[in-house]
Amino acid sequence: MNASSTIVRMRGSSPSFDVERIRRQFPILQTKVRGKRLVYLDSAATSQKPTQVLDAIRNYYTQENSNVHRGVHFLSELATQKYEAVREKVRRFINAATIHEIVFVRGTTEAINLVAQSFGRSQFTSGDEIVVSAMEHHSNIVPWQLLGDQVGTRLRVIPMTDEGELRMDEFVRLLNPKTRLVAITHVSNALGTINLIQEMVSEAHRRGIVVLVDGAQAVPHIRVDVQTLGADFYAFSGHKMFGPTGIGVLYGKQTFLESMPPYQAGGDMIKSVTFEKTIFNDLPYKFEAGTPNIEGAIGLGAAIDFMESLDWPVVEMHEQELLQYAQSKLVEIPNVKLVGTARLKSGVLSFTLDGVHPHDIGTILDQEGVAIRTGHHCAQPVMERFGIPATARASIALYNTFDDIDALVQGIHVVKKVFGV
Repeated sequence: MNASSTIVRMRGSSPSFDVERIRRQFPILQTKVRGKRLVYLDSAATSQKPTQVLDAIRNYYTQENSNVHRGVHFLSELATQKYEAVREKVRRFINAATIHEIVFVRGTTEAINLVAQSFGRSQFTSGDEIVVSAMEHHSNIVPWQLLGDQVGTRLRVIPMTDEGELRMDEFVRLLNPKTRLVAITHVSNALGTINLIQEMVSEAHRRGIVVLVDGAQAVPHIRVDVQTLGADFYAFSGHKMFGPTGIGVLYGKQTFLESMPPYQAGGDMIKSVTFEKTIFNDLPYKFEAGTPNIEGAIGLGAAIDFMESLDWPVVEMHEQELLQYAQSKLVEIPNVKLVGTARLKSGVLSFTLDGVHPHDIGTILDQEGVAIRTGHHCAQPVMERFGIPATARASIALYNTFDDIDALVQGIHVVKKVFGV
């Protein structure tokens, strides 16, 4: 069977996944952009939100709005109940052992900074090493550099191949008695590479090394079981998994979280305060200073409900078929080069077009109603590795269709015509 017939077969498969029914749950996908149908291919930056998430947020403000944990009146008790119920939803969603391991944060970035400034700053000393990879988002590089400035730790970097796969032999070689932490992305935001997290965790744990995983790009596409993965910390963001912005989760094994000092101080993270001494609250509240993002947590809970209503093996098949179809179409276009061709990939298509800057690609595609991301994607070391300033990045979610991919391809041909390439 040749490649084209394989794609035709793929377009007719997964009959149990009704993508049009899914799309009807996302109001923004029904809008027009510059008079054309919106083709949203920027979900790696932020996903769109289904009606039930929007309704949950509106319902909170119209029927439940109050601060949590402090009030004895009806609204406060109701808001607290709804807020804490989401913590249990998150626990079940990622299969954490206990709700004490679920810390609400603003997103993946804050979660990583929390671990760096709490665990890292209290446990690491000058000369200790932290291993990251060449494909990390800036949020999993800069916090460790700041920690290095504070306590003298050193970054070591796992190299990757031209296909965008980590060199596992080099990863193992980097691990040594000075290595205190491996901080690794589950799925690359710039390349779509799915890393072998369970294998990497096992290699690190055999040497007594702690592992933090950036799961921001994984959770919207892969069912994550933190106990199976074995990572000591796992961070993700609500806005990439069909929830609101400003809310995220740090999962941490209870033994680690109990030993860590607070990252921020203020209300609700204390048991008692005098001018002489403060006694900190129990987990997870020790790390949740001040009034939390209550609406964000409630919206996150609704997003989890949405995700858990889906047949995930079918969703994953749908996304993989879209990815394979898109890759097959883009490689047929003269002068287009895919950046990141790992064997295990999630729905990210980074590419360049000879003679055209990625920003120009994005601008012209926007005129065609196609929304993509252009730039370095907060992953400048990735761009440096491939010797390019930036890429155009189309990213897929479960609400995308083959027609969306066709619109992207047609838009690229418009770009080529405009620039004569």
